[in-house]
Amino acid sequence: MRFVIITGLSGAGKSSALKMLEDNNFFCVDNLPIELIIKFAELTFNNSSDKNKDVALGLDIRSGQALQELEEILDQMADLKYSYEILFLDANDETLIKRFKETRRAHPLAPEGRVDEGIALERKKLDFLRSRADYIIDTSRLLTRELKLEIENIFIRNYKFNNLFVTILSFGFKYGIPSDADLIFDVRFMPNPYYIEELKVQTGNDEAVKEYVMNSGVSKEFLKKLEDMIEFLIPNYIAEGKNQLVIGIGCTGGKHRSVTVANAIYDKLSRGKDIGIKVTHRDIAL
Repeated sequence: MRFVIITGLSGAGKSSALKMLEDNNFFCVDNLPIELIIKFAELTFNNSSDKNKDVALGLDIRSGQALQELEEILDQMADLKYSYEILFLDANDETLIKRFKETRRAHPLAPEGRVDEGIALERKKLDFLRSRADYIIDTSRLLTRELKLEIENIFIRNYKFNNLFVTILSFGFKYGIPSDADLIFDVRFMPNPYYIEELKVQTGNDEAVKEYVMNSGVSKEFLKKLEDMIEFLIPNYIAEGKNQLVIGIGCTGGKHRSVTVANAIYDKLSRGKDIGIKVTHRDIAL
């Protein structure tokens, strides 16, 4: 049986995550009063008829002042051998503010004030939970289906999980460098399919373009060195506590070379299941 506590920042996707687990036959309870958690755990772990039933419990800032008692309650659960896992959903401030504006909701800690002030206060109040979390998912760049895949990988398929989500992002320098990229690699030195008439209208998603770009010895050597470096960096980023990594791959227009290389890196990294990963082609349709 798994006893999962889902928590995190308002607007980061807690309700969606809880619904996803419910769809996978978890018994889900949202916003249970803090003082009832031990009793709930006792009933859950000691009920022989439901001993194999997975449980998910949603807890967040709505608990108010009682949230201060949660750390002690979690320690009590550990002493009583009630095993639990904590999933913490996070997102950057810009994304959270945008989500609040889109839904026209007030932040629970700033009902009449600025959303950014409510977010800052909420981060401070939830910091102890984040530090105890078994899994941290940053949803800033995740689509709903991508979050669903991450949830299912952790709790349904039981894949090994590290608190890092990698985005491989192809882009065109002519449209600007992505502001959220942690690492930028320029592949404009590779053979350019743009000047081949039959390849110009295709993209790096097409086999002919991929073969043209990667048929160069320089391209093959660069890709190998880049893959080696990224595979070296990832465990070090994980050890440092980073949970979101955006790797930008740029060419002139963002349609051919950068797409080819981004796809190749994604294929290499996605063979394992230790990290969440996706590839995005920002400028492929421009």
